[in-house]
Amino acid sequence: MRFEPVSHDPRGQQPGATSTVPPLVPPNGWHHPPGAPPPPARPRVDFAVVRELRRELSERLTLWQRGREFDADAEEVERARLAVAVVSAYADSVRRSGTPMPADEERLLLDQVTAELVGLGRLQTLLVDDTIEEVHILGCDQVRITRHGGGVDWAEPIADSDDELVEILQAAARRAGATERSLSTSKPTLDLQLPDGSRLAAVFLVSHRPYAVIRKHNTLSVSLEDIAGGRPDLDEMIDPLLRDFLRASMRAGLNIMVAGLAGAGKTTVIRALMDEIPADEPYVLLEESRELLPARRGHKHRAVMSFEAREGHGERGLDGRPAGEVSIADLIPVSLRMGVLRIIVGEVRSREIVPMLQAMTTSRGSMCTIHARTPAGVSERIIELALSHGREMTVDQARRMAGNALDLIVYVTVEDETAIGGRKHRFVSHVEEVIGVGEGNRIMTTTVFGPGPDGRAVPRHLPERVRDQLLRVGYDARLLSRFVEAGAGAWRRPRHSRLGGR
Repeated sequence: MRFEPVSHDPRGQQPGATSTVPPLVPPNGWHHPPGAPPPPARPRVDFAVVRELRRELSERLTLWQRGREFDADAEEVERARLAVAVVSAYADSVRRSGTPMPADEERLLLDQVTAELVGLGRLQTLLVDDTIEEVHILGCDQVRITRHGGGVDWAEPIADSDDELVEILQAAARRAGATERSLSTSKPTLDLQLPDGSRLAAVFLVSHRPYAVIRKHNTLSVSLEDIAGGRPDLDEMIDPLLRDFLRASMRAGLNIMVAGLAGAGKTTVIRALMDEIPADEPYVLLEESRELLPARRGHKHRAVMSFEAREGHGERGLDGRPAGEVSIADLIPVSLRMGVLRIIVGEVRSREIVPMLQAMTTSRGSMCTIHARTPAGVSERIIELALSHGREMTVDQARRMAGNALDLIVYVTVEDETAIGGRKHRFVSHVEEVIGVGEGNRIMTTTVFGPGPDGRAVPRHLPERVRDQLLRVGYDARLLSRFVEAGAGAWRRPRHSRLGGR
């Protein structure tokens, strides 16, 4: 396949524009003077050439964007046009030097250059590896990989310099999705979702070197049955008793908070809970950056309304917030006007917990996740975040709000035994029923499911406050009585721990 001639300035510039990129010439090894012996076999793609052409393309695209109003479709068309121009100019220069470039090689070079600009370059190879769970990028040349089960490897450098690594991250930020993201001198941190569903967090300038962490979400579609031992490729995070209890809790419209440490599996659990929502029920999903992904085309929940927070840029207003910022806290009041019963927040991490709790007092079946070190620390974490809402919030008021809004707190535990030759174990260890506020304005809870002999949740007490709600959907919690008396659960697989012979 040949490229059609491009009728524009050979360097793709606007009239009067001056490029800071030197004219492209074939790199060393490509020149073939007359009478010289035939050159050695040329690799199909030279990464140094790809990188240079990508920089030229980026420069030209920046010149085109400057002072112009455009949308994503117009930018994509112009990027494709400029990519053809850049690669064609390079191929012509190679041919003039006496080394013909086959059409298929030119097309491959075009694909690589485009992928370098709109994708993640060499980092892309890590994203397609399903054995990888997490990637820590500690500068361009130190790439630490954590695999499923806890194994650790070190990968090849993903860029030739830290500056190139920053360019890769900035390119990813420009194409982060519906809301604007950036990594710049005025915004040295980045949090976004990659096209494959993975979560990327990055920082530079305020750190010794540019750092980034990618948390891959290989399980985008999951059910309660899947995490109850129904899929051999997933951890058994709940047993059939807990599966049936949580399923009934979703049917009853209980408000649920999923808590745990980072990487414990909170997102997996909340995805499984969301799978219980009827396919045609409208609900609102709020996230800092899209991660739960129920609104992807083809997902069974066709009526979901997915909102994403927007970062602010530029000068701060009178309220101290960057211009253009739209936070989760701003979106919750909007969600209440959308005519839905459920509001789901991917993670509460700041002052948005107050409007979230307020929304839960007037909704049914709402959910959120929260970071907490221990089950006992969840209530204190709620209070800590609520106090960041403003001076008008008090500890007693925060406790009353939580006591009135929440029905269940599901705590997900992660035990990492990789340092002693084991693996990571993820499982639900507690389900606490929120009774309300008791003496001393303390949040009162009942441990419906608590740790058994191996740490995994087993029935402990029968629910009190939500019992009638569960009965109305056909679930009789008294079925748990004999398991409560025996102090045992119904876990399908034994847990093989390096500690205590579990």
